[in-house]
Formats: sequence, structure tokens, C-alpha cells
Amino acid sequence: MGTVRLTMAQALVRHLAAQWVETGGIEDENGQRERLFAGCWAIFGHGNVAGMGEALYAHREQLPTLRAHNEQAMALSAIAYAKAKFRRRMMAVTTSIGPGATNLVTAAALAHVDRLPVLLLPGDIYASRRPDPVLQQVEDFGDGTVSANDCFRPVSRYFDRITRPEQILTALPRALAVLTDPAECGPVTLALCQDVQAEAYDYPAWFFEEQVHRIRRPGPDEAELAAAVAALRKAERPLVIAGGGVLYSGAAKALAGFAERHGLPVAETQAGKGSLAWNHPGNVGSIGVTGSSAANALAVDADVVLAVGTRLQDFTTGSRALFRAPGRTLIQLNAAVFDAGKHGALPLVADARRGLDELSEALGSWTAPKAQSDRTRGLIAEWTASVDRAQHLGVGGQGGVAGGGGAVLELQVEV
Repeated sequence: MGTVRLTMAQALVRHLAAQWVETGGIEDENGQRERLFAGCWAIFGHGNVAGMGEALYAHREQLPTLRAHNEQAMALSAIAYAKAKFRRRMMAVTTSIGPGATNLVTAAALAHVDRLPVLLLPGDIYASRRPDPVLQQVEDFGDGTVSANDCFRPVSRYFDRITRPEQILTALPRALAVLTDPAECGPVTLALCQDVQAEAYDYPAWFFEEQVHRIRRPGPDEAELAAAVAALRKAERPLVIAGGGVLYSGAAKALAGFAERHGLPVAETQAGKGSLAWNHPGNVGSIGVTGSSAANALAVDADVVLAVGTRLQDFTTGSRALFRAPGRTLIQLNAAVFDAGKHGALPLVADARRGLDELSEALGSWTAPKAQSDRTRGLIAEWTASVDRAQHLGVGGQGGVAGGGGAVLELQVEV
């Protein structure tokens, strides 16, 4: 089998550089592949410079190092990159210990909330505890194992502290499984004890072989699909809400086809903006606190709501005020079981694109009632007229901000 003697940091960086992902066209994968990690953001200090710093320099061609001046800012940049790449590609972030690490916590919480992948690699205290304490070490009076990096535990989808060089043989595959999973996706923290970063170990050669990740597309359960179909077939005033999961799944074409085939209005969450072309006849605009009057009017009266790839947070639901109709049925099409069961919904656990395709096939020739389609067109026309008036006020010298504010005020009153 053979082994390669490397420091833990060298082995970690080499393993990350060997990771690839199938991307192709986001709508229809064609086997094209790119490196999973586009680079590593870094601020070096005594907790990571001798280990991660040396290792990253040696692999700067495969895993470029991007320098920054603020840890939170570079982590937020990494998160933004992952969002722009629809969670297909991502970045790592390494910092020193103490405030260098804790400055990442807010960004980690954001990634956790928005289900976005980022690999956080903060330095940690000496595993050997020689010396002890070190600069910026958090000395817990009742627990000698606590460090500043324990702050990451509640805001990480996976957390591990590497206290032996061989531990990355299991920790890294687990981390990558979370980062590339459509349901578990989120921030991963591997706290790297600074002495262990520079410790050598004979790693098996297979650990550095190229690995190609393919984002899985789970299909819906037959019983859950049948329940969703039955609910939609009875709908008089159906509404679709498209979230960020539509974009991450590459389901925009599937959503457009679904809306057109079945005559359904589609509202977008903030994360789902762009799921449907802005001028698509079924697009009723944003929904919720910052939503359009068209989307919110339809939401208030809807008897069946199909939410696709959204966690339905309070800005989307108006703290549930938009879902006031008695006897309303909510269907949650989501890759994550956690989100699919929210608000007493009928769960439809599946990839957004595959779920929409199979749901459309099962619905057959069913379409929403003509009265709902007519009302949708009327509400879209009213909302468009409001936007046009707001733009005219801005151009006409009364101030773009005042004009836009008027439109928002009108929206909030109508909600």
C-alpha cells in the first residue's frame, strides 16, 4: 500500500488539494469537474503559521492562499463564494488561536443558518499542554479541555479537535461528507492543535488519491409524493414558494416548466431570488416582510402552499401571519428532513429538481383553476403598476429613495 511521511498540516492540505467535484452545467451535469476547494483564506499567527502556513505555501498552485486583514470578513467572503457557486465549490479558512479564531464565529453562524459550506481551520492550544497556558488561551476553571474554539460547537454542522496527527484520516472524510451533502450542508470546524500541525506521521498513500464528489439527488418517497399530489389536486388557490434550494439544485428550468404546465403562481424568498425569470408570467415577486403585494395577497388566501427548497423563516412567512387561512395545507419539498417537517407541513423529502419533475409527472394534466390564474394576472399587473409609479417618482425629481420607500410602505400596509 505504501505510506507518505508528512506533518499533519501537510497531509491535510494535500488531501484537500486532491478533492474534485462534478459541476458541468448546473442545470444538467455533463461530467465536467473542478477542484472542490478554490483556495484557503488565511491570517497567520502563532497558532497556525508554522504548520498550516508552511503546508499551504508548498501547495500554493493547487490550493491558493488568499490573505486578508479581518477573520470574519474572509470567512464571509468564503461563504459568499460558496453561495455564488451554488454550493458546488467552496473555500477553507485558517486563523490563529484566541480572537483570530473567535472572529470567525459570527460568520460560522451565518453559514449554519443559510446552509452554506465553509471549512474553518482555526489553530488551537497545544495538545501536549507544553506550554500551558499559551498566549490567548481560555483557561476554564472547571474543564481543562476547553479552548476558544469550543465557541464553534453550536454553529458547526461538524466539529472536531485534532489532537493526534492520524485523526485527520477519519475527521477529513467526515468533514467532506457534511460539506457536500445537500441536506447536512453547512460550516465544518476542525480545530488544529498547533503542536500537532507540525507533528509527522506515516500516512497511507491512498489518502492523497484524487476523489471526485458528485452531489446526490434523492428522490421522493412514494407515499409522501402521493399525499402531495392529492393535496394539490384539491387546491382551489394554490401557490408555490421558491427558496434557495431551487438554485442550489439547479432546478430553475424544472420550476419554470412546473409552473407553466400546471398554471401555478410562484413567489420567491430572498435566498430564492432568480429562481424564476423576473418577467415570467407566473412570477409574483418576493414574498413576506419584504415581499410584493401580489405574492402576499396570494399567500394570505392560498389553500395549498408548495414550498420548494426553503426553510420558511419569519421574514418569508411574516411570522406566520401570511398563512392565516383555516384548513390550509403546506407541502414542504426539501432535501433536509429538518426543514421538510416545519409548520406542520406535509413533508416531501427530495432534491428540488428531481422532486419537481416527479411531482409534475404524477400530477399529469392537472392545472390550477382558471379563477386563480386570472387573479394572479390581475395582482401582477397591480404590483407592476406600483413599481412603475415608484420609479417615475424617483426619475421625476422627488427622490429615488422617497419613491422606493412609498412602494414599500404600500406593500406593508396591504400585507
